[in-house]
Amino acid sequence: MPDARNRLDRAHPRRPPAHNKSLICMKPVVRLTASATRALPRWLLLTLCFVYAAFGLFGRDPWKNEDAAGFGVMWTMAKGGWHDWLLPNLVGKFITTDGPLGYWLGALSIRGLGPWVDASNASRVDTGLLFCVACAFVWYAAYLLGRRAEVQPFKYAFGGEPEPRDYGRTLADGALLVLVACFGLAERGHETTPQLAQFAWIAMLVYGIVRGIDRPMQGALWWGLAMGLVALSGNPVLVVALLAGTAVLWLVTPEMRNLRLPLVGVPLAAAIFALWPLAAFVAAPDDAAWFFNQWIHGSLMRFSGPPTAVLGYAAKNLPLFTWPAWPLAIWAWWSWAGMRRRAHVAIPLSVAVPLVALVILQSQQSNRMYMLLLPPLAVLATFALPTLKRGAINAIDWFAVLSFTILGTFVWLVWLASITGFPHPLARNLARLVPGYEPHFKILSFICAVIATVCWCFLVRWRISRQPKVLWRSVVLSGAGTTLMWVLLMTLWLPIVNYGRTYRDVAQQIAVHLPSDYECISPVRLGDAQIATFAYFGNMRFDFSGDCDVILRQDRSDFGEPSSMSQYVWRLVWEGRRAADRDERFRLYERIERPKTPVKRRPPRRQPAD
Repeated sequence: MPDARNRLDRAHPRRPPAHNKSLICMKPVVRLTASATRALPRWLLLTLCFVYAAFGLFGRDPWKNEDAAGFGVMWTMAKGGWHDWLLPNLVGKFITTDGPLGYWLGALSIRGLGPWVDASNASRVDTGLLFCVACAFVWYAAYLLGRRAEVQPFKYAFGGEPEPRDYGRTLADGALLVLVACFGLAERGHETTPQLAQFAWIAMLVYGIVRGIDRPMQGALWWGLAMGLVALSGNPVLVVALLAGTAVLWLVTPEMRNLRLPLVGVPLAAAIFALWPLAAFVAAPDDAAWFFNQWIHGSLMRFSGPPTAVLGYAAKNLPLFTWPAWPLAIWAWWSWAGMRRRAHVAIPLSVAVPLVALVILQSQQSNRMYMLLLPPLAVLATFALPTLKRGAINAIDWFAVLSFTILGTFVWLVWLASITGFPHPLARNLARLVPGYEPHFKILSFICAVIATVCWCFLVRWRISRQPKVLWRSVVLSGAGTTLMWVLLMTLWLPIVNYGRTYRDVAQQIAVHLPSDYECISPVRLGDAQIATFAYFGNMRFDFSGDCDVILRQDRSDFGEPSSMSQYVWRLVWEGRRAADRDERFRLYERIERPKTPVKRRPPRRQPAD
């Protein structure tokens, strides 16, 4: 019998289990030593995030377009009543594109800091806090995924490989550096828009799904909280898309089949969201019914399918907005080919793929949703770092060194031209682009810009001379370079940018020419950003019923005067525009009584004498 069994084994050799073979054959071989996972110094990482978040928040006006429009809703809430808080509006015009949570946070900052800080700067305090919250959740999500057994590096026979804790910290540092390095986050991450709140809650959502692997109840609570907050700050289509992504992940990935997620997380999310519509219907049932109908219908229309122009816009702008996260994320997906259903690949994809679908389905050209892609892309992109070849790492480094050094030099030259008039070609171009701008030398901004530039030079010298082997070396220059550019723009160029993107001067000119006894202003062809800025800086009273004694309209071409009524006519009292914009033209009309035409009396006829 033993001989027969041996002959049978030789004829039909036993095969290892299929799942073990796939893990052995398809898992990328990551060979790292403990020295390669030295964590980035905590003080340096925190300083980088703080500097990136703080610069650009203060010392400026609300900028067109979404920044000023979002601030206007927050300011309306802060000085209004319960109706304004429950049904977001811009000085009486309902804003149904997003939920109220992002506006609530800004309005609370305005009310809380009102005695000490002006409203526009106070509204951006919560912007910086939300950015830091998003950074924290991205870091911890990558840290938990990086400690998992299936992603650990090759174990040497005599030791020397990194510990899971150190490896996870290094990957988490890389995820945060990738997030900060993304080009599009610089401007969008410093605006007073509801998208920044959605950005933070989506980072929380990724963390909640990751946390649910080893702590199901805690993960379900985090996931439910994040989904409820997304519903309060976003729109129904966004919530449905994220729910669909989580459902697919729950079905496809065995380790994610946590019953507490549907049993605990979904009811928690529904309860958090339900507080808003319930309160709104109790306080103002008629307005609430109209508002929520528009909120749902408008959300469906915004994602009803793109025309060709929108697809072209996304193809041109999305890669630049999400650089360098998207190429690293694609490489991570490719290099971990045999483990695409494991948590470190499947979880970020379950959030990113639905968001990409929404970006493609947008019916209008806009990059507001692009920012929501960055947290899951950054978490996925960090797992490309252990598998990158040396040539790719050097290419990323040299691209960062050359591009940010050249761009930083250009920023300094333009600033020098604005202050001194030299170089002359740059000074002439600057005068043509922003006519009427008068430069001012600010010593504090100059010192901050010098410090940032010196730090960049030291970092480049350290990277080139030392050539460290740490895992995060391929993205530290990209993250620091983006921070350098943002600091230079928000110090040296801040007066120029603020001059070109604010409506303060126009609002003050209009306010001077308003009749002292006017009742309200009817806006015609004014955008939300213009209405918000005019109301804030000019203290103007707008009404959208169309029955006002003053008309303020924007004309990009020669339109005729407003049609007059039987008893009244419209008199042009002011016409002007921003000095930095040649296309916009604003006209202010006052309603006056139609002047009565004097009746000409004929001289009496002489009667013929009898």
